[in-house]
Amino acid sequence: MTTESMTRVSAEPARPARAAAFEDALDVLRERRDEFSAQRFVPRDFVALLKRAGMYRASTPAAFGGEPMAPSEFMKLVERLSAVDPATGWVASFGSSLVYFAALPVASQQQIYADGPDVAYAGGLFPMQEAQRVAGGYLCTGTWQFASGCRGADIIGIGLVGGPETNGKPLTALVNPDDVEIVDNWGVAGMKATGSHAVRADRLFVPEEMTFVRGGEPQIDEPLNRYPALSYAAQVLAVVTLGAARGALDHVIDVGAAKASITGGAAKGNRPAYKTGLAQAEAELRAARAFFYQTTDDVWAKAVDGKVITTEDQAILRLSATHAAHAGRSVVLRAFDLAGTGAIYENHPLQRYVQDALVPAQHAMLQTHTYEAVGALLLGLDAGIPSFP
Repeated sequence: MTTESMTRVSAEPARPARAAAFEDALDVLRERRDEFSAQRFVPRDFVALLKRAGMYRASTPAAFGGEPMAPSEFMKLVERLSAVDPATGWVASFGSSLVYFAALPVASQQQIYADGPDVAYAGGLFPMQEAQRVAGGYLCTGTWQFASGCRGADIIGIGLVGGPETNGKPLTALVNPDDVEIVDNWGVAGMKATGSHAVRADRLFVPEEMTFVRGGEPQIDEPLNRYPALSYAAQVLAVVTLGAARGALDHVIDVGAAKASITGGAAKGNRPAYKTGLAQAEAELRAARAFFYQTTDDVWAKAVDGKVITTEDQAILRLSATHAAHAGRSVVLRAFDLAGTGAIYENHPLQRYVQDALVPAQHAMLQTHTYEAVGALLLGLDAGIPSFP
């Protein structure tokens, strides 16, 4: 793995310039979100805008020039992007995933960040494949699904079955995007622009030092690397749904404020059902956000202070993430109900939020069975799900 293929784009200086870069990215996204959906991926030039806004150095260790963001700070940016286009928010959320690289040897991390801390990563980890163990590494062959953002990535991860050297835990192998084939198979109804295509490799050699156990012991001790990595992975996906819900509610608020309906009758906003439904949806969204961010901040404070983060802490993080994904989906569907018949048309603004907001709660890390797993842990029982929480 070298850095030759990486897009050398750096973040703008912190504070005013970087904040302005983020606002610029939002403006461009409003103009181009239909384009991204139609082509079914977020292109490299927009990933470059997100890099300039600091999204892809948000989980790079400070030791390598990164500027790690507190999880709440990062996820609120993902939420704002998702309120414009949830699928692009999903891609941007993987700016958090460099926390996994902390399990690599320090020399490997130095190599990855040699040309700068702004690195876009995409992982197509499943199904995990058996790799041939050879001198110095692995020969990897197979097809891996769901590599969100792979067309704009600097590095791609593929999942390998672990062996005795990993105590049976699965490995992630880091590869150059130029060395794998992207299989264009992302034919979906929601989250089209994530470009979560499959990637394929044939006897691709990956050095052992470019493999790691996902969520493994970090070699760099910084607060973000103490925060539970798998919980964070679930959270950054769940927050996309909160953003989608915000975008959907903003739309029904704008429509409800109109003076008259299209039929000439009473304005929608003056109808009791509309006002009540809007208020209930707003309460549901704000309650889910409050639980989500309060839990995040409580555990983050422990990470900063170097305190023990318990299994219960992690379980509640997972609970807040699952709840956010399901509550956000519920809010979007409430907005769809309020919008009436017009919302059934393909070009209706709410269709973007409805189609995309259905997806996160379908993700394995956020499905309803995770409620049962959390409940089991709170009762002192086995979660029943591998690597949970």
